[in-house]
Amino acid sequence: MKAHQVRAHRSDEALPRTEQLAWKLAQLAADTTALPSIDEDVVDMVVNRVIDDAAVATASLTRAPVVAARGQAMAHPASGAAPSQGTGATVHGAPGRYGPEWAAWANGVAVRELDFHDTFLAADYSHPGDNVPPVVAVAQHLAVTRGTTGADVVRALVTAYEVQIDLVRGICLHEHKIDHVAHLGPSAAAGLGTLLRLPTEQVFHAIGQALHTTTATRQSRKGEISTWKAHAPAFAGKAAVEAVDRAVRGQTSPTPIYEGEDGVIARLLSGFGHTYEVPLPEAGEQRRGILDSYTKEHSAEYQAQAWIDLARRLGAQHPALRDPQQVRSIVLHTSHHTHHVIGSGAGDPQKYDPTASRETLDHSIPYIVAVALQDGGWHHEHSYTPERAGRPDTVALWQKIITVEDPEWTRRYHDPEPMKRAFGGRLEAELADGSRVVEEIAVADAHPAGARPFARADYVAKFRTLAQGVLDEAEVERFLDVAQRLPELGPGELSGLTVRARVATPSGGIF
Repeated sequence: MKAHQVRAHRSDEALPRTEQLAWKLAQLAADTTALPSIDEDVVDMVVNRVIDDAAVATASLTRAPVVAARGQAMAHPASGAAPSQGTGATVHGAPGRYGPEWAAWANGVAVRELDFHDTFLAADYSHPGDNVPPVVAVAQHLAVTRGTTGADVVRALVTAYEVQIDLVRGICLHEHKIDHVAHLGPSAAAGLGTLLRLPTEQVFHAIGQALHTTTATRQSRKGEISTWKAHAPAFAGKAAVEAVDRAVRGQTSPTPIYEGEDGVIARLLSGFGHTYEVPLPEAGEQRRGILDSYTKEHSAEYQAQAWIDLARRLGAQHPALRDPQQVRSIVLHTSHHTHHVIGSGAGDPQKYDPTASRETLDHSIPYIVAVALQDGGWHHEHSYTPERAGRPDTVALWQKIITVEDPEWTRRYHDPEPMKRAFGGRLEAELADGSRVVEEIAVADAHPAGARPFARADYVAKFRTLAQGVLDEAEVERFLDVAQRLPELGPGELSGLTVRARVATPSGGIF
């Protein structure tokens, strides 16, 4: 890996295109020398993440944001495209084929709705599994006309994961309240560049356009969090597909998009005088970034994963912690990010509101710990119902839980070694009888460094569990067979990478 220095430049400073970050990302996407021999563990993890995405998409098929997005996609059937250009892509839960940008949109919302797929945390946040829907959609669309295969999808996702994870390592968006999907637009565009074997010039302009159109504030994840939280990454994926299409047609992008005088760094991030370091693989070097990411066992913000595992154990070991009358206070000593994003440090009264939206509750660690203590577990639906959130004893316990930032847990959160990073903290509970319970946890049980690291069998089990009541058993087996053969799939089999379910056909809207 090579660390690239990236800073804002004034217009009168000469910054050759080849020195711009977008060009270096494009070079990575266009460099196929390392792709024919991708490391076996990397290929295996790509398959795991395709299964993981489909699992959480399946569980969300009847949820309102997913129904709405699916309806929009179904209004854009593939028949509107020239057959010589492509035959369309498939959508989770819908018959037929649709424009690839709309398939990326609908499938992206389905994947993101439950906040239940993979994550990478470093200088910023990310859900790199959000790259899967746009890559798969374009691969399906071009399978007949260009002969794209499962191996092409693997190569594209290896690039997309690498670009997103390396951007997250080097550039913090959150401190400037810019939403993390600003790293997703460029990564999806880069992945599509690899998929289509585009020249560096075209990928460069696609990345620039994708970044320019996907920078937005973090208000979508602040206060009363709305259904847009699920749509934001899907919008970035759709924008990336459209940006690549324009670039292939010869259209150019704002340049330099990162380093320009009115570019992203100068006007949205740390401005002039600050230098970012973005590590990228050198030419021909294996891209192993995906192995530094991790999935979720529980449907909640990633910084809550370890706390759920700790709380479900402590609730069983110390039943008094479940009873608000026996608890004086519970303090979670944790990292800066956890305290300020999902903890009381956010200053959001909605994080303590029993009538708050599901999207708000899954970003409230006080709520999550209270429920996990009392229930001894976590469920992607039952743990968020209005009845569950409004239970009087839960509300009383919830109000006694706060977070505080602990410098040591912040340091561990940012450890330069990915497998040494800690996303949990220390729980200190004071009981009414004067006794105390003090326990800590560093990472979630499912984390690669956790008590029960997820492996292929766990991803398959997660899919089976989330498909219950949604898919027929034959469809479960069909999808798992296709997904686990991803590296060997021929063009005619790529359409099988979405699930077929009997769900309501959406209606409404303006098209």
